[in-house]
Amino acid sequence: MKAIVYTEYGSPDVLQLKEVEKPTPKEDEALVRVHAASLNAADFEMLRGTWSARFGGLLKPRHKILGSDIAGRIEAVGRNVKQFHPGDEVFGDLSECGFGAFAEYVSVPENALRLKPASMTFEEAAAVPSAGVVALQNLRGVGSSSLSFLLSDKGHIQSGQKVLINGAGGGVGTFAVQLAKSFGAEVTGVDSTGKLAMLRSIGADQVIDYTQEDFTKSGETYDVIFDVVGKSSFSRSVRSLKHNGRYLALGSHLCGMAWDGHHLWYADAGTDRLSCLDVHTGTILQEVVRLEVRTGLTSDGTSLIVK
Repeated sequence: MKAIVYTEYGSPDVLQLKEVEKPTPKEDEALVRVHAASLNAADFEMLRGTWSARFGGLLKPRHKILGSDIAGRIEAVGRNVKQFHPGDEVFGDLSECGFGAFAEYVSVPENALRLKPASMTFEEAAAVPSAGVVALQNLRGVGSSSLSFLLSDKGHIQSGQKVLINGAGGGVGTFAVQLAKSFGAEVTGVDSTGKLAMLRSIGADQVIDYTQEDFTKSGETYDVIFDVVGKSSFSRSVRSLKHNGRYLALGSHLCGMAWDGHHLWYADAGTDRLSCLDVHTGTILQEVVRLEVRTGLTSDGTSLIVK
């Protein structure tokens, strides 16, 4: 079969189209013929070999075929697979099981797949597993792709609340805009000039061009600020929140950051530590030594494991 392979870190120039051996599914796996695969920021980080990507391979990539999000049709199943059969149309997230989406075929554990809704194309389904799940988990206040699950006692976004999404024109951002609108929120999307018309077309009530305006200086306040790209100023963003508002951020060396009006929760991808900081005294109030973050497609769309 054909696959996009890389054996060293670098620019896209290191990618090669090669003939590789077609995988054989193990007892608990399904062999999927890939019809569509989406490209995420994590793929570029793994390609370049950023420090977090090198946990899986310090000097060279551990996984030779990139790509985590797929949609396709099952060609064969292992003898222990119960949920799926040859011919089933499925989609899934391979980030916890070796990646490999950028190939004609991939063997996938049964629990990493879900049946593709008949109303969705393969291309639409392949865009969902990473970006869609991250957006949903953050905005609903549950899940493990960020620390928003720590604020779950506040419930998900309520109808009529004001939500600002920074980086609204990217993969996670476009899902976040549409999800927040589906919850009944008034949505403001922040991104570059060329993406503003698209943001209006998918439901944003207000748009801000970050090249022309700093949303933290507008005087507007929000119930939720979701910084998808992790580039807003935390101190200024907090001042743009309403009383008991929530600030959620992705990016940088942190797995995520969440502010509940009193405490700052953050997870560090390098140490796997979960901490709670009292920002008034600078005291770390709580620490859970092992935090394993997963974004698998579980039955409720979330998965959290703390060891």
